[in-house]
Amino acid sequence: MKNIKYIILIAIGFSAVSCDDFLNPTPDTVIVSETYFKSDADLQTGIIGIYDAIQGVNENTVTNDARVNRGVILEYLLTEHRSDNTRSQTVEGSRADFHRYLVDANNIQSEDYYASMYQVIFRANNIMTFMDVANPENVAKYTGEAKFLRAYAYFNLVRLFGDVPLVTEVVLGSDKEALFTRIYKEIIYAQIVQDLQEAVNTLDNRYKGRASKAAAQALLAKVYMTKQDKDYAAAKLLCEDLIATNEFQLQTNFYDVFYTELNSEIIFAIQYAFGVETESQSFSAEFTSTLRQGRQDGLNMVNQNLIDDFASSGGTRTAVSFVTIASSGRSEVAKFLPQGSNVTTVPPTYGSNPQNAGNDWIVLRYADVLLMHVEATIAGGTATSDAAALASFNKVKDRAFPTTAPNNITNVTKNQLLLERRVELAFENHRFFDLVRFGVADNVLSAHAATMNYPDYSGRALLLPIPAREINLSGGLLSQNPGY
Repeated sequence: MKNIKYIILIAIGFSAVSCDDFLNPTPDTVIVSETYFKSDADLQTGIIGIYDAIQGVNENTVTNDARVNRGVILEYLLTEHRSDNTRSQTVEGSRADFHRYLVDANNIQSEDYYASMYQVIFRANNIMTFMDVANPENVAKYTGEAKFLRAYAYFNLVRLFGDVPLVTEVVLGSDKEALFTRIYKEIIYAQIVQDLQEAVNTLDNRYKGRASKAAAQALLAKVYMTKQDKDYAAAKLLCEDLIATNEFQLQTNFYDVFYTELNSEIIFAIQYAFGVETESQSFSAEFTSTLRQGRQDGLNMVNQNLIDDFASSGGTRTAVSFVTIASSGRSEVAKFLPQGSNVTTVPPTYGSNPQNAGNDWIVLRYADVLLMHVEATIAGGTATSDAAALASFNKVKDRAFPTTAPNNITNVTKNQLLLERRVELAFENHRFFDLVRFGVADNVLSAHAATMNYPDYSGRALLLPIPAREINLSGGLLSQNPGY
């Protein structure tokens, strides 16, 4: 089922939690790099180790929330739960703080994600330190892959936390100024752009479960439209280049996007393996609530306003995206149901090993690129009737509404595009970032908070707090985001 397997190469034991430790693990928690990276093959294995840091540790194997690298396994809490898409089933515990906008600097899940992304950055920086042992013909490719992954981690960090430390090489653990000085986000964006441009120029499209030229192009297009000095023209060209390759196609059946892994629509996915504790994920189980299969009471429960949008605009995507269990009336995410699930039975069933699920996490797919093409064409305006952009939009719409295809929509407004992205990419951790990028986050989320009676929402919620542990370890170098 997997083309590659993410292995734990640098055995950090996932015990470190500080930025200092994650950027520069101490010798007793790692294999000393100088004695390990001796050949081209060693470097290849080390690169796979970067993906392992993104993949993270299944909560079913290490249940303690402290001192663990969860990678992207908890990302939905920091994204979907902070949008108007989903919520926790209960109001108990630190995970429920996300959907009620109560996250503070001591939140363990937010801290874990922050540290996990810095683990990715450390491993990428570390690999680039030892390029002298690579075969000469592989140096550019290995460097491009490491820089893509570093850019991916920094893009997540800067969107969620704002100004953060920028570290592009392995430094001494005693150099606190390098490790804990927050850098203005636009400087970080400049580094992200530089890294992704190099990845575009050095990678090919051999992989979907690893960095590729297409993944770098798609991520760079999104970066161009996110940073403060937006470059819609450059984003548009990247999307058009990707479309012109004809290497990616929408799946005819929306269901197959999520249950035929590494299919023609996937550009970049983080891979997991079913039933293998060290290679599986637990978020599929946590998305259940009627018959709880995970450790929590139910997470990523679907909000009614999203259900309403699916009713008007979801088409064939609706039944694949979420399911409402008749016996409970609860709506659960269906895109990532654990293997062996059958939610049409009474009671629903979730397979033999839901806490060790193998559903891949899709980071980038072709439908996202098509809709980004429309966004780049609108270019901060209110609508577009550009023929090429409409062709991209209609491809996505025609799959969702095949009985009326070709739908031949002749004008797309910014609000229509935002709605289309919501129902197409629901539960894939895009909604919060879309709201911010479109410049409507505060308006949408304040109205949502009022409807849901979340009185603690304020504009500060658009950035998460810098973890208190990092501030304490910095000795005062790290400052906190406003309002925390």
